[in-house]
Amino acid sequence: MINDIRNSDMDSSLLKVFVEVARENSITKAATKLKFAQSNVTSRIKQLEKSLGFALFHRVPKGVILSKEGEKLYPYAVEIVKKVELATFSMKNINNQEHLIIGSTESNATTRIIPFLQQLHGDFPNTSLELITNTTREITKELLDYKVDIAFISGIPKSSDLMILNKIDEDIVIVEAENANPPNVFLSFKKGCAYNEFGQNYLKNILQEDFKTLEFGNYEIILGCVKAGMGKSILPMSIVKKHKYENDLKITALPKELANMPTCLVCRKDNMPKIEEYLKDYIF
Repeated sequence: MINDIRNSDMDSSLLKVFVEVARENSITKAATKLKFAQSNVTSRIKQLEKSLGFALFHRVPKGVILSKEGEKLYPYAVEIVKKVELATFSMKNINNQEHLIIGSTESNATTRIIPFLQQLHGDFPNTSLELITNTTREITKELLDYKVDIAFISGIPKSSDLMILNKIDEDIVIVEAENANPPNVFLSFKKGCAYNEFGQNYLKNILQEDFKTLEFGNYEIILGCVKAGMGKSILPMSIVKKHKYENDLKITALPKELANMPTCLVCRKDNMPKIEEYLKDYIF
């Protein structure tokens, strides 16, 4: 397989398209993510298949799936694409941190990202900044794929490829309506959020409660629904205070030994930001 890649006439851009189609199992979705025309993606896949001499995908009713040859190529293609992206990024920023892509959870973006960006912009006026927000699971994936340079995530990172640059302690609390007996409903941020996963595990395994889950994409709506008596939630106290609900809800602090979930600023060990020391010393 490696010899086929070396001997074939292809470039990394073809492999990048191949990897994206394989991840999405869809030419249409890959085209949207890459911001290419669908015909362009199809053409590039055909070009790569012609170069290698075999089909990489099988067409199925809901999209495409990898052929046996495609499955063999995939891990090599991922590795090549990552190395090219890292090399490109490194050469663009060889002397200075000219561009910094920051990933953040919605909870961190809500509570502290604006002062951080403001300070960063003031201290590094020649560095362009880009912010991407999502859940801890998705932001971690973006970081591991070299799509972001640094990331704020909830909880200690699980991947050995990541390094913690800074850590912000969080007080995790259960919030309920103050003068009501709420139903057994867990109100949470959408799937992929670390507080969603932790909250469900806590209610099930520690409190041993049966519950229904309602998921939202907005913390203020979650808190409003809790206040209305629709159920309970498990969140960092910083979110509760940010939306000024600390006097409107029954709040129960969880012990640190059961709920140690700091917000961590992390990066890849093989892609350290030029402003590493600055980020380590930053006081949130």
